[in-house]
Amino acid sequence: MTNVKGSDKLPKFRKAYLQVHSDLRENDKVLSWFEQLHQIPIPKTVWLQCELALAEGFTNATRHAHKYLPRETPIDIEVTMYTDHLEIRIWDYGQPFDLKECLKAQPTQIDPFASGGRGIKLMYAISDNISYTRTSENRNCLLIAKNYWLYSQVQKGNSDFERI
Repeated sequence: MTNVKGSDKLPKFRKAYLQVHSDLRENDKVLSWFEQLHQIPIPKTVWLQCELALAEGFTNATRHAHKYLPRETPIDIEVTMYTDHLEIRIWDYGQPFDLKECLKAQPTQIDPFASGGRGIKLMYAISDNISYTRTSENRNCLLIAKNYWLYSQVQKGNSDFERI
């Protein structure tokens, strides 16, 4: 196993939680909260991809899972940052569905002018692991995991990494 200079100073993980109402107007709050969590060792491109996946996941929970539920219905979000990957979990109270089957049913060509229908495919393309499971609390949990590797930043002499 390769040891990256300074990696012993990184925390093993960092976890943050947010609860918002099932309201699309909360998207700005979700994204502002997420941006405050950004840590320098996580490559900016990876962070922006995760931000997009989070926005899609939150939007899907609001528009689809909670379509017939009151706006006060909570959506719980958890972000866990490890030294080599990031996990986003979004819990909703909607009806469960089979994510794998939904992905299979996606058209190969997507209409770029369509008002929707790209979110699940986009989250799948961004993530290294994605799942949607029913919990024992009768909620659904969307897990989006994204791997990253710090070594390329260290090799390029990223001074931000050295400050950790």
